[in-house]
Amino acid sequence: MRPTIAHITAPGPFGGLERVVSGLTAALAARDADVVLIAVLEPGIPTPAWIAPLAAAGVRVEVLEVGARDYLGERRQVRSLLERHGVQVVHTHGYRPDLVHGGHARRSGMGTVSTVHGFTRTGGLKGRLNEWLQLRALRRFDAVVAVSKPLVETLTSVGVPRERIVLIPNAISGASRPFDRAEARAALSLPTDGRTVGWVGRMSHEKAPIAMIEAFARTRAADVTLCFIGDGPERDACRQRAESLGLAARVRVVGALPDAARFLPAFDVLGLSSLTEGTPMVLLEAGLAGIPIVATRVGGVPDLLGDGGHLVPADDPAALAAAVDVVLADPQAAAVRAAALRARLQTESSADAWVTRHLELYQRLIARPRS
Repeated sequence: MRPTIAHITAPGPFGGLERVVSGLTAALAARDADVVLIAVLEPGIPTPAWIAPLAAAGVRVEVLEVGARDYLGERRQVRSLLERHGVQVVHTHGYRPDLVHGGHARRSGMGTVSTVHGFTRTGGLKGRLNEWLQLRALRRFDAVVAVSKPLVETLTSVGVPRERIVLIPNAISGASRPFDRAEARAALSLPTDGRTVGWVGRMSHEKAPIAMIEAFARTRAADVTLCFIGDGPERDACRQRAESLGLAARVRVVGALPDAARFLPAFDVLGLSSLTEGTPMVLLEAGLAGIPIVATRVGGVPDLLGDGGHLVPADDPAALAAAVDVVLADPQAAAVRAAALRARLQTESSADAWVTRHLELYQRLIARPRS
């Protein structure tokens, strides 16, 4: 039976959640699922560039502009779309869709699934309140997809029934051809010689980009550049910290770039300095590209990397710097470790298996009796 699935998200211009939604919806459509993507945007927010190509991939795209707090109006519009498209399962991503749309979809007899991509554990009182409300809402979903084992434990601890939690780590689907090293460095305006430490992600507190700069200040090599690909609220603070440490000439912040994985071959090592994570897409992309990785031991990172990368404690710039120095000091050993990780990920992180597990979940929800 061909399932009709609606994915609902309040998307940003880039990020791991957006990468998952884009790859999963396109892959489901390629597997003959009837897929609807409902993107909820507040006024003045442009439609993210990653959405447009999905229509050509066979996804039915619906972009809604709604007021920042017009939850009732948003719910009415989404409910109308769900009914018009004959949706059988609603799959939400992020706290706003979880809170606003899980309930009315369930009351309409549709199956409900949410993917928990991770929790920031930051954002002040408002952010903590939203996460608390989201966790309470998740208890009523028919299924909750966790992308890492620690997230399974978190969900269980707050009362989500264990039998409703499904562990499906992220995978890469529909990746673009990466640049080669010279192309990537030219595109990023990086020196053609010398070495580069890369960092990719949202420049926000939970990703700890400033900790990456603090670590970079402690590295021993002088011919190394630190390159940030990303944007976010801590972008200016990162530049200011680099200047205060006398590193302005060696730290580049290039901003957000579409399909940032194409640029990974520019880097001799990728650093991940996060305080919290689910299963980071950038580590999957770097691992599959054969880039040596240094990362904090948070969330699903240890399960993803195993012994294929260097793991350090979170919020410890000295340990992060020491691990970067180890990689740069022995590039041959780093390349061997990266090659082993790549081979393992090619086997374990199968995009086909990832999509199949989602399809099986949807079919179970469609087949189950509903009151």
